[in-house]
Amino acid sequence: MSLEKVSSNKAFDGELIKYKFKSAALGGLYANFNLFLPPNAQNGKVPLLVYLSGLTCTEDNAAQKGHFLGPAAKEGIALLFPDTSPRGAGIEGEDDDWEFGTGAGFYLNATNPKYSKHYNMLTHVTVELPQVIETAGLPIDFSRQSIFGHSMGGHGALTIYLNSIIQGTKKYRSVSAFSPIANPTKCRWGEKAFNGYLQGGVEEAKAQYDATELIQNVKSPVHILIDYGTADNFYKQGLLLPENFLKAARDSGYDEVQVRVRSQDGYDHSYYFISTFGADHIHFHANFLKA
Repeated sequence: MSLEKVSSNKAFDGELIKYKFKSAALGGLYANFNLFLPPNAQNGKVPLLVYLSGLTCTEDNAAQKGHFLGPAAKEGIALLFPDTSPRGAGIEGEDDDWEFGTGAGFYLNATNPKYSKHYNMLTHVTVELPQVIETAGLPIDFSRQSIFGHSMGGHGALTIYLNSIIQGTKKYRSVSAFSPIANPTKCRWGEKAFNGYLQGGVEEAKAQYDATELIQNVKSPVHILIDYGTADNFYKQGLLLPENFLKAARDSGYDEVQVRVRSQDGYDHSYYFISTFGADHIHFHANFLKA
């Protein structure tokens, strides 16, 4: 699992580096990721904020368009941008539909034998990438981690964060999301993914991969920020369902301080929206990563 440096670009006096390695979690396929190291990483280990991208994206979209690097450099926080799925698994049908398969790994571990060798983005993001980064001696302090994401990646960030609390590991200090698929067992995107990747389909997903279900089982304090745009066509189609998550959080006793869900008037699902509020999210996480 040794890392190969693919490219490097100086940005905001830090460095954005693309790496690739052969991923065991993804069935021996090569995986790419981008890592932004802020200027102060030259002096020692820095906290890490993991960003999970949405459907059809790669490790490059948010690194290039999210407006995250400048604010992260000022706060002294590293950023990790994984890919959204395995690439080149050669599974029949994986490239037929932008909502499933390549570019649509949904940050789960597949239990359907057709996909279970390669589609293990949960393990890839939460276990494998920290291991390969640490083994490579890169200056990351994994005791100070937070996570955020967009759309499918917002779903991934929320579920990974909530599961880490439920399981007692508390690996991540905070979570935020832009336009997350917040109740995926109740929308087309989630139903398609879960019925494909999981042997038990939607029912199997409820216990581990639906943030609206998970928040009802959390008993500890949480630090959650969600933004979505009122002009988002996917929101209008009922694919995001942030209100369902908010209601479940409030019913579970979480107030505005612990779970903040903001509707942003007139914004859509694009990186124009994400880049507008990118600095807000970096500063939100900095409160916990630097505490």
